[in-house]
Amino acid sequence: MDLFLEADDDPKTIAFVAERNEHSDRRFRTPEFEKDRDALKAMIEREDRLIVPTRRGRWLFDFHRSKNNPLGIWRRLPAEQEPRPNAPWETVFDVDAFCRQEGKRWIYSGAITSPYEPTRVLLILSDGGSDQLRLLEFDTEAKAIVDGGFDTPPARAHAAWLGPDEIAYFGSVDEFSATRSGWPRVGRRLRRGVDPKNAPILYEAGKDDVTGMGGIIDPLYWGGAPKERPIEIFTAVNDIGKASYEVRDADGNLRRLDLPTESDIDYNHNHVLWRAKTDERYPSGSLILQDFAPFASEPLGKARVLFAPKEGQSVSQFALLKTWAVFVVRDRMVPKLFLLDLTKPEAEPQELPLPAGLQTVGFRLLDAELTLGEEILTVVGQGFLLPSSAYRLDLTDRSRKPELVPAGSSPAYFDAEGMRSELLEATSEDGTKVPYHIVFPKTWTKGELPVLMYGYGGFAVPLSPVYSGAYGLWLGQGGAFVQAYIRGGGELGPDWHKTAKGKGRHKAFEDFVAVARDLVKRGYTKPSRIACNGGSNGGLLTSVMLTRYPEDFGAVWTSVPVIDMSRFHLFPSGKAWMDEYGNPDVADELDYMLSYSPLHQVKPASEITYPAVYVESSTNDDRVHPSHARRFAKRLLEEGHEPFFREYGSGGHGGAGDTTEMAERQAMGYSFLRQTIMA
Repeated sequence: MDLFLEADDDPKTIAFVAERNEHSDRRFRTPEFEKDRDALKAMIEREDRLIVPTRRGRWLFDFHRSKNNPLGIWRRLPAEQEPRPNAPWETVFDVDAFCRQEGKRWIYSGAITSPYEPTRVLLILSDGGSDQLRLLEFDTEAKAIVDGGFDTPPARAHAAWLGPDEIAYFGSVDEFSATRSGWPRVGRRLRRGVDPKNAPILYEAGKDDVTGMGGIIDPLYWGGAPKERPIEIFTAVNDIGKASYEVRDADGNLRRLDLPTESDIDYNHNHVLWRAKTDERYPSGSLILQDFAPFASEPLGKARVLFAPKEGQSVSQFALLKTWAVFVVRDRMVPKLFLLDLTKPEAEPQELPLPAGLQTVGFRLLDAELTLGEEILTVVGQGFLLPSSAYRLDLTDRSRKPELVPAGSSPAYFDAEGMRSELLEATSEDGTKVPYHIVFPKTWTKGELPVLMYGYGGFAVPLSPVYSGAYGLWLGQGGAFVQAYIRGGGELGPDWHKTAKGKGRHKAFEDFVAVARDLVKRGYTKPSRIACNGGSNGGLLTSVMLTRYPEDFGAVWTSVPVIDMSRFHLFPSGKAWMDEYGNPDVADELDYMLSYSPLHQVKPASEITYPAVYVESSTNDDRVHPSHARRFAKRLLEEGHEPFFREYGSGGHGGAGDTTEMAERQAMGYSFLRQTIMA
């Protein structure tokens, strides 16, 4: 048995990883690799990148990586100035210097701003890119760590400010505080200087839930008037994609909101906005607005449907501001932005015209916390060949028609002249039409086009077009890029996801290979020129392509993959995935999962020839344990195949790190592709 590979400190594990790393390094660390790595690193470190700032008090904030600060700096600029690259930015927190001082690698992962004093934040610091988070109180005005302030131990954690001197802290600091999945279960009312384990309990999710979380709705304003106490609202994530919500009523008791567990929600002081994931009350995918009176005997009142999707439509993003509802709809993968004025009870959502050519649109608040009653959004649009552009949308003046005002654009990371992007459809095995984008390089030979396919297809995660210098590097070397919107994802709404859950998982695999075959059918390429890449659940997808459809691909690059469908639930995070995949302790569910489990479907080289495979992982990945990747590589070797395997010492599940580390991981994959489908 190869279960020793589940122990990171086992000498045999260490030896196996070292030997396979050396084997891959010897093959792929070529002069071309170094050129790609340096080019990617330079892109990350460019000083003229698009800046999309966040406002806190009288300052604009931006996180910035550079040649001199590969881990990054958090910097600020007076709010009245334009956030341009050449503006007089002032360093607030130097991550590289902090790590040198601590003698430990921390990765900046954001900040939680106090609504009571926006100069106070909780810095979110990941331990080496893992899910273990340290929350450190920081004074952005003084540009210093707060002496005696909040400083929580590294743990899976969420937090929100409850008052000027206390936070709602959800942290997996001990077995009692964690769910069976290892995520936080218990929320505590934590004050400075108190050990989280000793802080009074504020809220408890169930032990079998995925996690608990909670916080307050801005306590400083209720329809413009200050209130004596904040509105506390809590969420128990029952399974990924399923949750129940509770609010503390006027008597101090928790009361469950009458909402379907399968729904996504947002809320403000007066409304709840939710998206239906089933037909329980409204058609799946509908966006519903309801009145919200948290201290009333019936906290949820009048409801109306803001959007009911037609075929090919889905809501990709939505939010409630103080007096506006905002949402983005994908209409056959084309984005549309809608606004609803909540001060006008009979108003209907209005579509806001978007600049031409945008393939993706998203928005976020300019303010880190809505403490000033201001409603200004930053809208970002982009496309595979269209650099990201930011637009300011000011919703504070109702006497003027809302419009997008340009606020900056990303530089072009590659020359897209002569390239083109198309939205196509493949037909899956059951007749379902599966959309995908293909981006063509400037020149290519019909039937010989090298194609890198990317997919995910799980947990309702939607993919969308992005402008990427890394993809541009691939296109510039003559490769095409394909992004497949397969079932299991959320691109076409909740039902697109549900069809491929549990015993429908094979539909995601059939969709993906259908796209590969459609590329061949259209005469663009041939199987030996097609590579696929995906990470996490996408790593499962691509590994299944290797073992189930080896004749359809020339190379498989699988990253931080879920591989062993019989044991994934034995690691804490994996317990949260059983609603998505199935329960290995239930015989018929296990039988189904074993029918595609990559680890169990490896056949001897004497029976089958697999395409070239590169398995990538991270030692400190505490979401998908690296033993999945290790055992897969070892099983392939034992059966006579020749996989390439590379385990990085840090970076966690998302591959975070300094600029060199992030560039190196991408460049290694490209080196693998260059020696396989481009050879």
